[in-house]
Amino acid sequence: MSHLSAEELGPALGQGLLSFPVTHFDADLAFDEAAYRKHIAWLAQYDVAGLFAAGGTGEGFSLTPSEIDQVVRAAVSETGGRVPVIAPATAGTAAAVEQARAAEVAGAEGILLLPPYLTEAGPEGLIEHVATICAATSLGVIFYSRANATCNDVTLARMAERCPNLVGFKDGVGNIETMTRIYARLGDRLTYIGGLPTAETFALPYTEMGVTTYSSAIFNFMPEFALAFYRAVRARDRDTVYKHLREFVIPYLDIRDRRPGYAVSIIKAGLTAIGRPAGPVRPPLTNLTEEERAELGTLIRSVTGADAA
Repeated sequence: MSHLSAEELGPALGQGLLSFPVTHFDADLAFDEAAYRKHIAWLAQYDVAGLFAAGGTGEGFSLTPSEIDQVVRAAVSETGGRVPVIAPATAGTAAAVEQARAAEVAGAEGILLLPPYLTEAGPEGLIEHVATICAATSLGVIFYSRANATCNDVTLARMAERCPNLVGFKDGVGNIETMTRIYARLGDRLTYIGGLPTAETFALPYTEMGVTTYSSAIFNFMPEFALAFYRAVRARDRDTVYKHLREFVIPYLDIRDRRPGYAVSIIKAGLTAIGRPAGPVRPPLTNLTEEERAELGTLIRSVTGADAA
């Protein structure tokens, strides 16, 4: 696959399922590049529209800038152009600019712009932040609305007007009125991505608000299930969607919700359960308990029939 222009990136991502690969660590919590490359190569075999390296599920918040660059380069190398790789940009404006430029040099197809660290900002400051990063790269940029960096339809429309390479909006808030207003105002100017934790939970109703794709963390360890779920969502096959929700997603949520941070930890536990361990999570996250890992393994086996450990 040739390199996607910013104009091409949004529609390409909107046509299929997206995922955030975990980042592999060894027992000393150092980046395990060999294991990570093996994981990326496995995921890239499936019909997925994009892989977001060093994102939230990839514990990007715990990685140093040099580690992020290493992770992105490894992902780009292993996908070999088969799947677009989206790199993160976060923290303050200057740091995010550096990360965006580094991602472009590394061969990433686009940028996921995560919230600035800690500080709150009003619409004017947020617009300037986004515009500065967009101006620093030719890559397509996706704005991740969550935490201290959220916007309404008016602010997002101003961002889109100023930034031709702002191609996507990822919603991590879940406000139905805001999403309805955004799609009503901007229409197909942007690609809309569901970005709430365990996005499968919200995927079906989000289709009515112009959201054609979402980021599936479950894809890390159950790619066939995740893709089947996505196909059912796009077909608006309510019976199949709710069957999958009842049989796997909701019991999975019950485990995920037992402790803050488990939305990431449970993905690594899932990989261990299928015999593809990714190592522990880094602090401040904590790993699932042995009992919870066993419970998750039983749940996976009940759905896939595989020999989950």
